[in-house]
Amino acid sequence: MRLILRNAGLAIVSLALLIALAPALAFAADPDGDDDDDDKKPAVSEVVVTAHRLDTARASIDPGLGASTYTLTNDAVERLPGGETISLSQVLLQFPGVSQGGLGQIHIRQDRGDLQYRINNVILPEGLSEFGQVLSPRLADRIELITGALPAQYGLHGGGVINITTKSGVYLNGGQAEIYGGSHSEIEPAFEYGGSANGTNFFVSGSYLQNNLGVASPDGGADPLHDRTEQFQAFAFIDHIIGAKDRVSLMLGSSDERFQIPDQRGLNALTYRGGSAAFQRPLVVYGVSSFPSEQLNESQRENTQFAILSYLHTTERATLQVSAFARYSDLSFHPDAVGDILYSGVSQRLTKSDLTAGLQVEGVYNWSADHTLRAGAVLSAQRTKNETRSAVLAIDAQGRQRTDIPSTLTNRSSENGSQASLFAQDEWKPLAPLTINFGLRLDHVDAVRQQTALSPRVSAVWTTATGTTLHAAYARYFIPAPTDGDAGVGALALVGTTGAPPTFQNDPARSETDNYYDVGVQQKFGGLTFGIDGYWRGAKNLIDDGQFGAPIIRTAYNYRNGHIQGVEFSTTYTEGPFSAWSNLAIAQARGRGIVSNQFNFTQAHLTFAGGHYIGLDQDQTYTASGGAAYRWGPLQVSSDLIYGSGLRTTPLGGSPNGARLPGYVQVNLASVYHLRRSDHQVLDIRFDVINAFDEHYEIRDGRGLGAGPALWGPGRGFFVGLEQTF
Repeated sequence: MRLILRNAGLAIVSLALLIALAPALAFAADPDGDDDDDDKKPAVSEVVVTAHRLDTARASIDPGLGASTYTLTNDAVERLPGGETISLSQVLLQFPGVSQGGLGQIHIRQDRGDLQYRINNVILPEGLSEFGQVLSPRLADRIELITGALPAQYGLHGGGVINITTKSGVYLNGGQAEIYGGSHSEIEPAFEYGGSANGTNFFVSGSYLQNNLGVASPDGGADPLHDRTEQFQAFAFIDHIIGAKDRVSLMLGSSDERFQIPDQRGLNALTYRGGSAAFQRPLVVYGVSSFPSEQLNESQRENTQFAILSYLHTTERATLQVSAFARYSDLSFHPDAVGDILYSGVSQRLTKSDLTAGLQVEGVYNWSADHTLRAGAVLSAQRTKNETRSAVLAIDAQGRQRTDIPSTLTNRSSENGSQASLFAQDEWKPLAPLTINFGLRLDHVDAVRQQTALSPRVSAVWTTATGTTLHAAYARYFIPAPTDGDAGVGALALVGTTGAPPTFQNDPARSETDNYYDVGVQQKFGGLTFGIDGYWRGAKNLIDDGQFGAPIIRTAYNYRNGHIQGVEFSTTYTEGPFSAWSNLAIAQARGRGIVSNQFNFTQAHLTFAGGHYIGLDQDQTYTASGGAAYRWGPLQVSSDLIYGSGLRTTPLGGSPNGARLPGYVQVNLASVYHLRRSDHQVLDIRFDVINAFDEHYEIRDGRGLGAGPALWGPGRGFFVGLEQTF
């Protein structure tokens, strides 16, 4: 607590100093301090009115009735330190109950990161992405987190839904070009452009990022060794309004991201004693036994393309949207041929590809003043391909290597899967302030195994004229088993080598079923909004995942039983040029009995977890975020922070995940100066300080159950950006 107060106090002082500088800069720019966004909005026309009406109709298909919904607009994102240049996962950390897990991963309400992403309410299929961010905040007009006991249209994912409403050319009239960079040799040029003509509207964006902090520091060093990344992202959205009731739209996206895997300093394979005990150290490969860790050379590449085509039709009482979607992604891990064997016993080259395509049909019908009916169907098919080439050394019964010449074992697999989902629900208003939503969804999955599940959903929302909203909801969840069943086959093929797994049991992954309860209240007092939300999730065959072995790829496994519970507090305040927000989450996540892919764990860990509830590796008791922004003429200053009480770790000689890492507070600062150059051109000059007080903290230490490698938070960084509208 002393650490929180100290850093929060420093943040307030720094913010106050930035605000104090505002009068000195105000004379140099237009005193009204308008955002460049205002210059992009065209005069209201019939096209704008029609587009707004169609947007409203589209949003009415999938409201998050009874769920916990949090929203950030593009203006709010721009006020965050880093603005649109930060990753989507960093933006999501400002929502209640969202914590960081390292490697670009986030956890919502202590879930493993099992999220469904939607763009304009259309499902973006799951793909292969470990470090990268396929979607950029740059394309978003609004970002919504929908979590808790979700209504029937949302299924097959336990963590929640991220719904992104894209920017549209109908509301823009021009674009912007930006250059951003600073610490860690970072440089990021980017652009956005949108417009409309004759009922056709478009928006495009693109960016290229390179820096020397692509993954994270594995040893706490401010400048990680061998951590360069290059990332390209592009997005295009085009729609055409057909009369007053119809619209067709097309979205295209692409990302190509390359990462070096950072090296931990100060180790040598000759004296290294970590990792597996299945073989005797030190090893010798091609006569080499001494290998400094600074010379390791691993890399990973992630590539994704997606397309979504939608048709929307609306009438006075009904709206229908039909969408076809497709996503292709591939991932490849390139090991160090010699060093990986010396340190971990195996050098694995991994390539994976995934192609998913499907159809989503959803509609809403206003049956009467008291009943609104919604129904829909989602059909999809998936094909995945995997190839693992493992270079290992043969060992004898005592774990001594037989030769210093590696042999390569290849494991190839391909899987076809399909999913079919139906849902129907009735939004009933028996009383003016009360809304009850009954829903039912039917899911059929044919992948690892064939399964069918019926999931009821019900929620009640009470809204008063005094600004009070109460909600209570129940949802039955069905979460299919992940399609990585070949992982165990490949691992067990390495028995008798330095790449052998800790144990040999390999039960297939199982589908998860949950009972989810959520109760909350929200109260508005003018510009102040306060909310509290409590939840309890009981799971059978709780799915978790971890990073095991050499490639930085996560593999799923099941706990026989799991319980996740917590309470969230959120506050927002807006008054004139000042805005502030704060969130606090208190939660617990536990599991008992590892019942699939057991080969990833030692027998001691399996035995202990079989008889005890243990904390999940993403379990963090306290998670908080908050910030403030102030606009003074042409100058805008802001600050935000994230706090975590520490993720789980396994103490030496202790029970699995029986301890916690130390807590941390990371404070970020920003200032943006709007310099008006003409009636339609504004130059934004941005200065950001990330981790302003240089908090030295560890996200993971590599000893948690399935937690993966050691990861540290970023050191202090200074960044400057220029953004020119046109």
